[in-house]
Amino acid sequence: MKRELAIEFSRVTEAAALAGYKWLGRGDKNAADNAAVQAMRIMLNQVNINGQIVIGEGEIDEAPMLFIGEQVGTGQGDAVDIAVDPIEGTRMTAMGQANALAVLAVGEKGTFLHAPDMYMEKLIVGPEAKGAIDLNLPLADNLRNIALKLGKPLSQLTVTILAKPRHDTCIADMQQLGVKVFAIPDGDVAASILTCMPDSEVDVLYGIGGAPEGVISAAVIRALDGDMQGRLLARHQVKGDSAENRRIGEDELARCRQMGIEAGGVLKLDDMARNDNVIFSATGITKGDLLDGIARKGNMATTETLLIRGKSRTIRRIKSTHYLDRKDRTLHEFLL
Repeated sequence: MKRELAIEFSRVTEAAALAGYKWLGRGDKNAADNAAVQAMRIMLNQVNINGQIVIGEGEIDEAPMLFIGEQVGTGQGDAVDIAVDPIEGTRMTAMGQANALAVLAVGEKGTFLHAPDMYMEKLIVGPEAKGAIDLNLPLADNLRNIALKLGKPLSQLTVTILAKPRHDTCIADMQQLGVKVFAIPDGDVAASILTCMPDSEVDVLYGIGGAPEGVISAAVIRALDGDMQGRLLARHQVKGDSAENRRIGEDELARCRQMGIEAGGVLKLDDMARNDNVIFSATGITKGDLLDGIARKGNMATTETLLIRGKSRTIRRIKSTHYLDRKDRTLHEFLL
């Protein structure tokens, strides 16, 4: 991919973040997501790429989405695969809480895992613990192996996990081992990146979240030389075996079979992001551990974007000031 595309993709996540911010604190996560989706689609279609959405978001939450297989871009230029999450943290945006982001990852054609929008178990570490993880082993064994690789006792190991009922037993077990556990309400993409940041105390991300976020995390972890394994899980395996969850879960498993993917098998980093020629962009909506949030005063707004180019392993933080009425007119209804 041409390196000039990186700045174009930063504009895409900036627009999505600004559109989602309009709905900050209004209690309607689907309206926020819809605005971010529409703004992201408009901006993607202005970029000189022949792009395809290979993993999107929305089906799990019955929300609007950039759908899997959707063609985006002008149709000219590089052929690329795109994994999107127009708002990672729709509920956090709706409730005015921290750590909401607009994110996307872009790779050469064939780079990313193609999978249905479903759940994924994830285990992620930074570069210093690379090679120490194996989802086929119990979590306790993985944590011991990671601590050994990092040269620290379990009592100094820090694990981030989503604060969901499905993780209650796991959290208690980790705390029993003496591990420090940071339980966050949402936002495992940001948490996964923190495992690779030298100024972060997060050593590990573990837990079950969305597959779209998993593939996006894989892209940025590959770019930052970390390590990750994942496992696709059907809805009824995660949310309880009700008739409705079983119906949705069986449909997810059928789509996996159609795509040639073995749900339940361990996916290594190379299976999810096949090379490091990727571009990752994230723009903060609300202030968080990774990025500042948007500040808006009248017609003017400021954003902070994290832009990572895997091929050169360049990490940029971009502070931008936007005059919203000067944006493309097709964006006005979502921004103003």
